Amino acid sequence: MFSFQSRKSLAVSALTGLALFIGAGSAMADQTLRLAHASSSDSLINQAMVRFAAEVSSETKGELKVQIYPDGQLGDEAPIVDSVGAGAIDIGLGGSTDGIDPRLNALSLPFLFKDSAAVHAYLDSPAGKTFLRMGEAHGFVMLSALDSGFRQFANSKHPILKPADLSGLKIRTPPNPVILATIKQLGALGQSIPFGEVYTSLQSGVVDGVEPELRDFYDQKWYEVAKNVSVSNYVWSANFWFINKDKYESLSTSDRAALDNAVADATVWYRSQLEAVYTKIQAEMQSKGVKFNEVDAGPFRERTSPVYAQFGKVWGEAFVNQLRHDAQGQ
Repeated sequence: MFSFQSRKSLAVSALTGLALFIGAGSAMADQTLRLAHASSSDSLINQAMVRFAAEVSSETKGELKVQIYPDGQLGDEAPIVDSVGAGAIDIGLGGSTDGIDPRLNALSLPFLFKDSAAVHAYLDSPAGKTFLRMGEAHGFVMLSALDSGFRQFANSKHPILKPADLSGLKIRTPPNPVILATIKQLGALGQSIPFGEVYTSLQSGVVDGVEPELRDFYDQKWYEVAKNVSVSNYVWSANFWFINKDKYESLSTSDRAALDNAVADATVWYRSQLEAVYTKIQAEMQSKGVKFNEVDAGPFRERTSPVYAQFGKVWGEAFVNQLRHDAQGQ
């Protein structure tokens, strides 16, 4: 028969064991999500990710953290998609979507959006949110679509003021079939070269030019080897922000809510910075000898209209027509 002292010791041991078990459970609940992108560590994208990670950690009291890998440390955009799909990376950003759902590339149809306000109105609408949910059937939750922005023409040969000026030029593009088809329709030779190899490709003459979003053009110093920039806004492209679906659904309800709120806040902050950033970097590039030319978009728009019919055959005319209606209010 146990003495009072023995029973007391057993009770203390049991409580100690329970406390250790609960403590272990709390430690096991702590998670760190790996987030990767190919943009530079001082880019606006990375600044937004730093804010996002800080908010996630703050709102979950450190139980959920985000480790950021910028500068293509874990691969270029397409490999990041593959790694997120496989669960090797938890969260990714980039413009490559063939590994998610190729129809997401439809946001890059030429002259689909009038301006940034039209882009954001669409993305925030029920139609835009439905569009982004296409990734879920393939194992991805699309968190947001940040502005990779309107794309321009830049090259080392001559200013591009009309479609004929692109004829025969070797132009680097991302691995986006819509952009490649649009460049071909304009008479240039599209070259899908990895993001990290663009500078040396321009420098060595492997390509004559690029069709960049201006922040990438500035951050990657491509302006040093391509001094002619033509502002055409010929396509808008997204920097898609996505998470492995299984990982997302494995998070607790409160952690998912904290992550979703941090995504929304980072998206709002990111958009608020764009205009000032563009003004600043354009002035800095002009001071370094870069020549900016405004172009009449009309001839470019007319020349690229067949791209809609081309992808209507791939994705269905109803899909393309609905997107055009939702994006342009027509």
